[in-house]
Amino acid sequence: MNEVLTAPLVVEFPFTRSLGPVQSAFLTGLREGTVLGARGTDGRILVPPTEYDPVTAEEIRDLVEVASTGTVTTWSWNAIPRRGQPLQHPFAWVLVRLDGADTALLHALDAPGGPESVSTGMRVRIRWAEHRGGAITDIACFEPAGDEEGPAEPAPHTGTFADPVTGIVAEARLDYTYTPGRAQTRYLNALAEHRTLGERCPRCRKVYVPPRGACPTCGVATDEQVEVGPAGTVTTFCVVNIKAKNLDIDVPYVYGHIALDGAGLALHGRIAGIPYDQVRMGLRVEPVWTEGGRYPDHYRPTGEPDADYETYKELL
Repeated sequence: MNEVLTAPLVVEFPFTRSLGPVQSAFLTGLREGTVLGARGTDGRILVPPTEYDPVTAEEIRDLVEVASTGTVTTWSWNAIPRRGQPLQHPFAWVLVRLDGADTALLHALDAPGGPESVSTGMRVRIRWAEHRGGAITDIACFEPAGDEEGPAEPAPHTGTFADPVTGIVAEARLDYTYTPGRAQTRYLNALAEHRTLGERCPRCRKVYVPPRGACPTCGVATDEQVEVGPAGTVTTFCVVNIKAKNLDIDVPYVYGHIALDGAGLALHGRIAGIPYDQVRMGLRVEPVWTEGGRYPDHYRPTGEPDADYETYKELL
């Protein structure tokens, strides 16, 4: 058995959302160096502000300005910062109740003295980012403030600014190492040789593609390798009309479930070589490999007659 494969993988996408009047005022305020909170129905000042009262669920529109100084209510030391975090040297994650607020704001505390210099109850102030555009990152971090005090009473604020921020784009990213295991390593190595390898359950005789190393129905190991395909049958499909970022495929295109000959369940793949509006259930297809590709680039019609529905109805 060859060594089990591993690969570093990254899942990332930009999450775009529009802002309501409260969040718009809060983020625009940060751009202008002002921290806004919302007064709840019980009189508490919520920072960050919410659009609906967390107790009564009533709509909130009463905004106030709070201080840029505050008190650490709890904290945790981050010895090894990760990519995209506020600081790239060791720092503390802190919950800070700003002066005039009744709830705490989560952010980073720059503490050059290490974890020994951080404590619950310590006074801190906002360090504003040099360039601000209307995001939580306009607060670069917090820093120790000694005995500096801010106004205890929040000041009423209209929440009105010139050129308000109406939307944000948050970059979501997950870095991880994927290990497919022995069964899928065999499957991936076979794909590199333009073969599709499944595994048969010794009890129910179902052939799993891709293989899982065990039958999820019978709960027994699947040690018998079975080569399936290369041709197969389209069991169901969808037409994609929205172009994905960084994907060099013109829309519309078709993505379908394909039951390879000899397989006990369908896998998915792109279907090309035929107008998108001619793809249909029962269409017989075969894989098309690109030079050096480890998996089929797409599937195209074989020219055979369509498969009878009875032959694939259990694989939908």
